[in-house]
Amino acid sequence: MTPTLQIVDTSAPAFRPAPITDAEAAAMFRAALTLFRAWEITDEAAATLLDLPLRTYRRWKAEGAGRMGRDGKARLSNLMGIHKALRIIFREPHRSYAWVKAPNAALGGQSALDVMLGGELTDLMRVRRYLDAERGGW
Repeated sequence: MTPTLQIVDTSAPAFRPAPITDAEAAAMFRAALTLFRAWEITDEAAATLLDLPLRTYRRWKAEGAGRMGRDGKARLSNLMGIHKALRIIFREPHRSYAWVKAPNAALGGQSALDVMLGGELTDLMRVRRYLDAERGGW
């Protein structure tokens, strides 16, 4: 059997989401503060999740977020995605908040929070991908 050549149309632009604006990032930061309170995590843990120095996190917490780079915006986006997925999976908010700290066999026995506290953007992305797969979305 002779292999066939497949022609791919490359004229269509690839999907690229619009960059997150500073105003959107500030709104996500405020939402993240509420989420961190619900998760009952320390300022140190929150600063690690956002990859911010503790002092900067506390100043932003008191005064509002400062200018954020792409990594910070991506971290906030992933945290909001994690929250959304948990709210879809669990009807009761308290169950979704508790899940974050519960050991999980799919995460090697660690809690989602333990994984995310690895400090890398990819750690947040790992938890988000897992939850998106669990809820049947992407």
